[in-house]
Amino acid sequence: MKQVLMRVPEATAALAVSGIAIYTAAFGVLDEALLRGGTIALGLFVVVFASLVREPGQPRPSLPRILADVALLAGTCLAIGNFFVLYEDLQTGLFVLSDFDLASAWIGLAVILEATRRLFGLPLFLVAAAALAYCILGNHLPWVLQHAGFSVEQTLSTIWFSFDGVFGRAIAVVTGFILIFIVFGAVLEGIGAGESVLKIVFRLTDRLRGGPAYAAVVSSAVFGTLSGSVAANVVGTGTFTIPMIKARGFSARFAGGIEAAASSGGQIMPPVMGAVAFIMADVTGIPYLTICLAALVPALFYYGSLFLAVGIQAAKLGIEPTGGQGRAPITPLDWRLSGALVLALAAVVYLLVAGYSPALAGLAAVAIAFAAGLVLNGTLRRQPMRLLHILVAAGRSCAVIIIAVAAIGIVIGAMNMTGLGLRFASAILAVSQNDILLALVLMMAGCLVLGMGMPTVPAYLIIVLVMGPVIEEMGFSTLTVHLFVVYFGVLSSVTPPVAIAAFAAAPISGSKPMETAVSALRLAMAGFVIPYFFIFNPSITLVDGYSLPLFAWAAARLAFALWLLATGLLGHEGGPLPLWQRVLRLAAALALISPLAEFAGAGLLAGAACMAVQRWLRPGRTPSRQTRLGDHP
Repeated sequence: MKQVLMRVPEATAALAVSGIAIYTAAFGVLDEALLRGGTIALGLFVVVFASLVREPGQPRPSLPRILADVALLAGTCLAIGNFFVLYEDLQTGLFVLSDFDLASAWIGLAVILEATRRLFGLPLFLVAAAALAYCILGNHLPWVLQHAGFSVEQTLSTIWFSFDGVFGRAIAVVTGFILIFIVFGAVLEGIGAGESVLKIVFRLTDRLRGGPAYAAVVSSAVFGTLSGSVAANVVGTGTFTIPMIKARGFSARFAGGIEAAASSGGQIMPPVMGAVAFIMADVTGIPYLTICLAALVPALFYYGSLFLAVGIQAAKLGIEPTGGQGRAPITPLDWRLSGALVLALAAVVYLLVAGYSPALAGLAAVAIAFAAGLVLNGTLRRQPMRLLHILVAAGRSCAVIIIAVAAIGIVIGAMNMTGLGLRFASAILAVSQNDILLALVLMMAGCLVLGMGMPTVPAYLIIVLVMGPVIEEMGFSTLTVHLFVVYFGVLSSVTPPVAIAAFAAAPISGSKPMETAVSALRLAMAGFVIPYFFIFNPSITLVDGYSLPLFAWAAARLAFALWLLATGLLGHEGGPLPLWQRVLRLAAALALISPLAEFAGAGLLAGAACMAVQRWLRPGRTPSRQTRLGDHP
């Protein structure tokens, strides 16, 4: 009973977050400051109340931990309550901060930083804390990092008591557009549509060599586009897919790696792109549908490369199709729930094409999902309280994004004050000495580092603030620059040493986390190639510089490059590849993405020669499963 009572405040706060998401999507914003501050407060309540609940088998929270949590709750009420008191004066800018106001701001920032540490560990916490310290102490730093200097009052006025920091545009977009899609994803999972789609995908792929691995790729693309969290997508679909991939004969680390790579890719797959598409539209001013159209073909190539990797690995291990043996039965309810998912996604696309807001499109999707659950799922009709449980689960997922974006608000405020992004861009350009390729590589490295350990939305925001100006100063289009940033922000989730997606998949697969991360990185390597390709060949986006001949030539080159990349990395094409072949294939793949016709032509010839030699030397030879089972990435 005590544990039930302890869960009531957390569940109430989570339910309120879902309610705000639905209300805002349906009726709009009544008061911007109350919405932003109230949403952050509720997100903090969810996180803190959750730590007071003892899960079965876990020790009771210690007295110091309980006292700390009570202090965090009190600090949240004090800091955001004082923000509400002052926000009318904030709109005019005619106010003087008292010592109490400054203290409340410090308390609010401390609560957000602690909640960030609890949810995401040290990476995002350190970034936000460093940004805050940089505002006050940056005038003492050398070289490009030095700024003119800001007092504590100036810093807190911008980061806490304004709409340029914690309560800025980022949290407004999250509350206005993104939360409703997180609710949509939770509702789909709650009514059983997720499990139904998995069953159907397994049925469609069980006669192929890779079977469950193909199913993991497809299902992760479907649900990854709706999820704002790579780790949540790994756990949600991987619980079903990873054991079945291992049962087919793939290694544990391959099973975890393919799930991690596929789940990460969901964040670059239209129509929702893990909600980052809405943030990008707000940041760039580019229409949402244009962003989705530009992202579509590159995302399809990414998932096509994962299909290639699965097929090549299955052939390498000698895995044969099962012919449908042991397939799970698909009920009429599964077909209906899957149809409800398709209908909801179709409604989203239709409403967006028709010019309605993303919030209204998300609300329609939620309504369709709820109606489908009530009409089709008899369990929900018999137990209507489960709908509240679904909304509570949605609110918990929303709280994670809210806290992350609140922390990123600290970084945004610091960037706006100090202009660090532009100076960083100038430094990279100076180091690269106008060498575009070197500048792109430096930017890629920066994106991978800045994005480690973060959900896609906050990762995109922080990366584009720091790194976005770099490429834009080189003359590339804003659209391809931001897609470049998103890709490497997403790929940071499979890049060691953090590799959050791989670390989420490893316990499910039973493999070592770092081995899983290396496998996921190898399988996702196409994602490291594709951004360079659309930077140099924007016609592949169907938007910038598009013409059918250019698109066809670019698509053919990219497809061949990804084939060479997959076979070279996995070391197999109809038989084992010698080392020289693997190296030459990787070199040819890189040459094919070059904007220079001579390099692309050389890559085409080298790749074709490799394929011809391999087919001539090893006609029809396939290693047996028994002899090759231990040879895997």
